[in-house]
Amino acid sequence: MLRPRFRFWATLRPYSRVILLWAIIGLMIALGIWLGVDKKVIGLVLVVFGIATQAFSSLLLVLGAIPIAGPLIVKVFTLPFFWILNGLGYFLSIFAIRRGYSKDVFSYRIFTIVFLVGLVFGFILGKIL
Repeated sequence: MLRPRFRFWATLRPYSRVILLWAIIGLMIALGIWLGVDKKVIGLVLVVFGIATQAFSSLLLVLGAIPIAGPLIVKVFTLPFFWILNGLGYFLSIFAIRRGYSKDVFSYRIFTIVFLVGLVFGFILGKIL
């Protein structure tokens, strides 16, 4: 039988690949910023790396393992409405920034993020209660 202080590490064993992937992603970000690489290049490399290694779906797997709220969070993040709303916000931001409304776009994106976080919390509370 495992001693109490080792039980926590034994429960993380199934998620060791996910933890390693996200540690690598964190190191890649830190190294890219430290070396002065353009942020767009860092983002592109991380998106390709994340998709190739399935790091993003693995993160949803770990989030889904949280009791009660985890499956609900995953369910909200995979809703098509959530993806369409967020994608539409980014698409419209491109046109607004080109027209010189960068401050308005910033406040709009903050508003959208707050709305989406509220949507997630509302969905979770609605399912629990």
